[in-house]
Amino acid sequence: MGFSQRVQEIRTGFERAFWVANLTELFERLSYYGATAILAIYLNEELHFTKELTGWMMGTFGFVVWFLPVLGGALADRFGFRRALMFAYLVMTVGYFLLGSLAAPWMQSLRLTLGDKYLVFGILMIPALGPAVVKPCVAGTTARASKENVRSIGYSIYYTIVNIGGTLGPVMAWFVRKQMGWGMANVFRVSALSVFLMFCVTFAFFSEPTRSGEEKVASIGAALKNMLVALSNFRFVLFLLIFSSFYMVFWQEFISAPLFLRNFVDPNANADLILSVDAFAVICFQLLVTYLTRKIPAFPAMTLGLVISSLSWVILALYPATIALIAALVVLAIGEMVQSARYYDYVSRLAPPGQQGLYMGCAFLPIAIGYFVAGPLGGYLLHYFGDVLHQPQRMWWVITGVGLSGAVLMLIYDKVFKPGQQASDK
Repeated sequence: MGFSQRVQEIRTGFERAFWVANLTELFERLSYYGATAILAIYLNEELHFTKELTGWMMGTFGFVVWFLPVLGGALADRFGFRRALMFAYLVMTVGYFLLGSLAAPWMQSLRLTLGDKYLVFGILMIPALGPAVVKPCVAGTTARASKENVRSIGYSIYYTIVNIGGTLGPVMAWFVRKQMGWGMANVFRVSALSVFLMFCVTFAFFSEPTRSGEEKVASIGAALKNMLVALSNFRFVLFLLIFSSFYMVFWQEFISAPLFLRNFVDPNANADLILSVDAFAVICFQLLVTYLTRKIPAFPAMTLGLVISSLSWVILALYPATIALIAALVVLAIGEMVQSARYYDYVSRLAPPGQQGLYMGCAFLPIAIGYFVAGPLGGYLLHYFGDVLHQPQRMWWVITGVGLSGAVLMLIYDKVFKPGQQASDK
């Protein structure tokens, strides 16, 4: 097929809903990663939460963000993508605005009544609900609004846009906080404005994509029941639990790394800007890494990705400096690139006939579990090695050990259950 013919297929292969949904996803990810890039620093430095409490807050926030897409898809199917997206963007608008308004005079009475801990926790749960609906809506729109011959390209566009948002979000946070001099609170307000504009775009330009004949989930209760059916598969659940170790290592990027840098390396470091390195590396090198690892079977590729990402933090353990964090994030991104696409492909092949959607929903669980553990773990290690032992760089040996232990368990799982062979037999 010629290049011009392929371009023509792309031009005619997507409904308008595809482009509108992915545009809103770009700004949603910009808002999310902009807010997340400074959230740990904001909780620790502006609200004076302890490192342990900050880690617990971050872990719970991440757990909700990544667990609820399992149910968010059911909500989207019940009420339609357009209404679900509008609801999600309004919820995030309110949540981000309230986060940025914690120091406002009109919030003072609530802070005195509820206390900062419970008030902030409650507010954090509001924007956490948004991505749970947005992600299945945009992914579902990509499937419904793409012709079969360009659907794989559609998902490539979607994945690229997610990483562009992941790159621009921390840059936006740095620009608002540092260059504009507006402070951290206004980063959340800019995030609120961004997702509110996406509410307007969805309202004005998004039309429900053509349905492809798939069955709707009857209710949220039915979605929960279906999830429990998948989670009754012991081997599948064991795999999900073991692989969550990857995300216990990976999410330290947003939990421990910014606090480590600002508390123990350079108090004036632009941690938010540095966090754009990971997503930018993915944009630059994903195709190359995919090509170089194309002959590695899925399960060994996932294990290799876990090992590489785990070893990334050794750089910071040996040389605690800003440039070392940048190098660590590049290596972390390489590990992510090695395993990410192979992970979803592997899970889809594990699914029994007719249960691919159900199993792909459960594929988010290791991300959620990893975040939930990574938060308290990172907060504790920062406090123990930094504040108590005054040797903060030693914490990264523990993080590396967690990841390498997960890799060992992956190897044992592979020997006992031979999952690669089972997946290839399907």
